[in-house]
Amino acid sequence: MKKLVTMTVLAMTVLFSGIFGSIETEAASINHRVKAADIGIKHIGVKYVYGGTTTKGFDCSGFVGYSFKKAGKTLPRTAAKTYKNCPKVSKNNLKKGDLVFFNTTGKGVSHVGIYIGSNKFVHASSSKGVKIDSMSNSYWKKKYLGAKRV
Repeated sequence: MKKLVTMTVLAMTVLFSGIFGSIETEAASINHRVKAADIGIKHIGVKYVYGGTTTKGFDCSGFVGYSFKKAGKTLPRTAAKTYKNCPKVSKNNLKKGDLVFFNTTGKGVSHVGIYIGSNKFVHASSSKGVKIDSMSNSYWKKKYLGAKRV
């Protein structure tokens, strides 16, 4: 009987640690995405600099990488590598902090931004620096490739 009680307690401990461990992991994942989006929003107005990865100037992937690094998550340097290495999320399931990717050159992934909710994203625009745009904007709507969750 003592063995049965011990095994039951052990099994319950393993079960609950697995459940709460996955909840904790998901909460941390959500937390860094939301933090990255909030960090990105705070940098609206920073100028665009090709290859830029600092608040002196960002390119699109430099901006996204900077925002996520400040939130505790390191991403690949380029939009294309990030797109290749992160799990896909459908457009109708976007959440704050998801990454949205665009083809602006006609040659695959060439631009990335951070979804902030309400069908909007923050990104480093080559013409206006860090700004917010609508996913419904006629330009971005045509260039949209997909979204990924970090």
